[in-house]
Amino acid sequence: MLRLSSLFLLLQAALSQGILHATTDTLPSGEYYDFIVVGGSPYDWNYTTTPQTNLDGRVLGYPQGHVLGGSSSINGMYYTRGSSSDFDRYAQLSGDAGWSWKNLQPYFKKNEVWTPPADNHNTSGQFNPAVHGFKGINSVSLSGFSQGIDSRVIQTTQELPDEFPYNEDMNSGNPIGVGWLQSTIGKGQRSSSATSYLAPNILRQNLDVVLGTQVTRILQTTVSGKQPALRTIEVATNPKSARKRLVAAKEIILSAGVIGTPHILLNSGIGDESELRAHGVKPILHLPDVGKNFSDQPAVVNSWRVASNDTLDEFVILDIICFSKPDHLFSLSRDPELRAQYLRQWEKNKTGPLVVPTAGTHIIWGRLANSSSIFNSTMDPSSGINSPHYEMFTICISTFRSIAGGSITLKSSDPFEYPLIDPGTLASEFDRLALRETVKTSLRFVAANAWKGYVIEPVGSLQNVTSDEDLDKSILESATLALHGVGTAAMSALHATHGVVDPDLHLKSASGLRIVDASVLPYVPAAHTQAPVYIIAERAADLIKDSWRKG
Repeated sequence: MLRLSSLFLLLQAALSQGILHATTDTLPSGEYYDFIVVGGSPYDWNYTTTPQTNLDGRVLGYPQGHVLGGSSSINGMYYTRGSSSDFDRYAQLSGDAGWSWKNLQPYFKKNEVWTPPADNHNTSGQFNPAVHGFKGINSVSLSGFSQGIDSRVIQTTQELPDEFPYNEDMNSGNPIGVGWLQSTIGKGQRSSSATSYLAPNILRQNLDVVLGTQVTRILQTTVSGKQPALRTIEVATNPKSARKRLVAAKEIILSAGVIGTPHILLNSGIGDESELRAHGVKPILHLPDVGKNFSDQPAVVNSWRVASNDTLDEFVILDIICFSKPDHLFSLSRDPELRAQYLRQWEKNKTGPLVVPTAGTHIIWGRLANSSSIFNSTMDPSSGINSPHYEMFTICISTFRSIAGGSITLKSSDPFEYPLIDPGTLASEFDRLALRETVKTSLRFVAANAWKGYVIEPVGSLQNVTSDEDLDKSILESATLALHGVGTAAMSALHATHGVVDPDLHLKSASGLRIVDASVLPYVPAAHTQAPVYIIAERAADLIKDSWRKG
């Protein structure tokens, strides 16, 4: 939203440093802000899901960034755009060709500044410069620290090219194959929306950033014709503090994420009328799809015992299963001395193993065979033939589904009480069957000659698998989520009766409120959602500016 040049207010419950407002008390009195941008441990909201029926009642952590930059400040930094057909489907569903892959290309390049890796190694053949931006804002680079298995991964693409073809650049719109991981890292450091977009503009005279403050409700300002005008927000610093109201002269931009956005809307009386009344919330706008259509990517972990000490856990040990716990994303080496050594190296020159994202240097994207028996009982949920069904990276496997069975609903009318988060993990038959087939795919990958003498055996529950029933049990025990949730304020065509926002991201049947975050995507893309969300925001900035220029 820093693409907007008018005066606006950014509210975010966060920690940071700089010339910022600790509370709203220091804001100028009587001020009307052209735009109000609403966002929301010190670094994580510490959300947890409801007990998941298809995981034998297990509760999963659902980390979301509680810091300037949101989840871009705590995520795995993977930069994956998805398939061209993903975006073409968004364009088709919304009735707006502006959301197509072709028409979004200027925004991808506007966002990205391609950066040499931290170790400055020769990157020839590891990416395609033609599909990247070199004059943007957010740093993207290849891995800056090589790993012992890199050559084995590439050798596997040569041995098994039909199933695991080499893909020079996964971000070309055709991601299928094995390619080098691209990450939002610049000069060995995380490049988040806070460091790339906000930090250079923090001293702008037309920007106020308020910390330690939470939006409790969006309020009706006036009635414009038959539609409510929603340009007022109510904020508070804690459940017992006084509530304060702020008014946007132009519009509110709600960017609180796939959980925070529907939670704010529901507390404001925007949602299914009967459900709102059941919680004592007065409805102001009947939009039944608010909080519905929640979709994420199910994931599992495979681990193997290997004949080497040169492994990922020598310096990065995932102490969560694909981010399934709500505490820390990863822990460093078990060896405190080694950990200190790596940290000193990174602090000195931003090189070494700490410049590597959480799980490796390559990603494998693949599709199930057209002849797979899965499609005898379930439809193909992918957006097209160039869109993957699954992803594998080092030890984690996830599948990409388009069947959204989850929801975000109110637990009470208290805006400080977390909502009920139900992603409906493994609720669809495709999810369950596709995970089974993808685990089998990973076994074929490590059975290539490239891994002979290196991979000894699987460990954990996968070690005792001898049948599909055993494999299903293993998946059930370790299945979690990739934390790429979308859909809770889904975009639909302008005059469609379903959905939450129109193609210009305006809240339907209202004025003064626009939503700009992952919640507007009607289907989860075959990607990590960071890059798609940046592109939503970049196009939204132009949509907003154009609408007020014309107005």
